[in-house]
Amino acid sequence: QVQPVESGGGLVQAGGSLRLSCADPGRSFSTYPMGWFRQAPGKEREFVASISWNGDITFYADSAVKGRFTISRDNTKNTMYLQMNSLKPEDTAVYYCAVRLGSIYYARADGYAYWGRGTQVTVSS
Repeated sequence: QVQPVESGGGLVQAGGSLRLSCADPGRSFSTYPMGWFRQAPGKEREFVASISWNGDITFYADSAVKGRFTISRDNTKNTMYLQMNSLKPEDTAVYYCAVRLGSIYYARADGYAYWGRGTQVTVSS
């Protein structure tokens, strides 16, 4: 399997928006749920959101991102997205995408495989 590749990170001011992309260059994961995680310095990897293989079902982390972030995917482009609005300094982290080998309703990193290398998101105050 070819690892997914994240992109779209960068430096943004608080209140701004970014859209992250997770490309599937090997076209291997279109029939699997996928998810986004993030990891801030000195902290554990944290679940952000997951999406079913066809995009019909989504699942978000409690409160921290719900209502501000939107996960989606376009299997015709072999790409998953994370639209992030109203960004806050506490959203600063490396964001990773990964493949879920089971139900999307699982928020622990140990249930995901084929991790990308991540993309840095920095939100300034």
